[in-house]
Amino acid sequence: MELTQATVTDLLARLGPGNGYMYLPDDLDPQDLTDLLGGRYGAPRTLVLDGFTDPTVDEAGGAALLVPFEDRAVKIRAWAYGDRWVGTGTARDAEGIERPVLVVAHRAVPEPLAVTPEEDGDVDWTERLKRITGWTQPAQRPDVDWAEVESRLGTALPSDYKRMVETFGEGAFDAWLDLHQEPWADAREDGLLSWAGTEHEDLYCWRVAGDDPDRWPVVVRTFDGEYVPFDCQAAEFVCRILVDPHHPFTMARYFDTHWFMNYRESD
Repeated sequence: MELTQATVTDLLARLGPGNGYMYLPDDLDPQDLTDLLGGRYGAPRTLVLDGFTDPTVDEAGGAALLVPFEDRAVKIRAWAYGDRWVGTGTARDAEGIERPVLVVAHRAVPEPLAVTPEEDGDVDWTERLKRITGWTQPAQRPDVDWAEVESRLGTALPSDYKRMVETFGEGAFDAWLDLHQEPWADAREDGLLSWAGTEHEDLYCWRVAGDDPDRWPVVVRTFDGEYVPFDCQAAEFVCRILVDPHHPFTMARYFDTHWFMNYRESD
């Protein structure tokens, strides 16, 4: 069986929009399928390895993918994509033969928490962002040397941004909004420091104003050179564009559920 992205699209279509699975031809290399899916959805999470299930796997982490195989899964990798779980690897069939598999399951994403102007200043926006995206993985970059980064940039950085990087690591919200692993200083001539961006070349920045980085406002520098200010911090800004369909840079009009595409594997 020749594997291409078109083949993968056809296989997923055959499984349909709900829960489903299939055993694949024995001559298919499961790693090839994993690589193709990784090219679409980012780095996977390992649910089962050598027949042992990760004890932390629950419904919020893709456990529904394992249901069809009972205790016969040998190795299963999983991706969260919108309202769907996608998994591949190997499992034993009814005769006990290990075979490549492809499996999908509905992903129940927590309802986005209401975002209102009346909320007080004690909101933990990074924790809210984890709930909006259904993020269950451990911190991806807990040991970032921020002192070295800040020394090189010549400025302290907002604490909510640092926590986002530590929590999510390298990747993109809704496979669209790329989170910079350290701010870009190429916008300094405009008094801006960029912390994220999109394929449309919009840059999400801070206006570097004052000595307290936690009070720097967000400014969007659009691809056509417009500057749009927002009186909020980075994590709050991301939460708002994910769930508020009326936000000028909303992503809620295009995605009913939200996720973070991790570019690096974290088992």
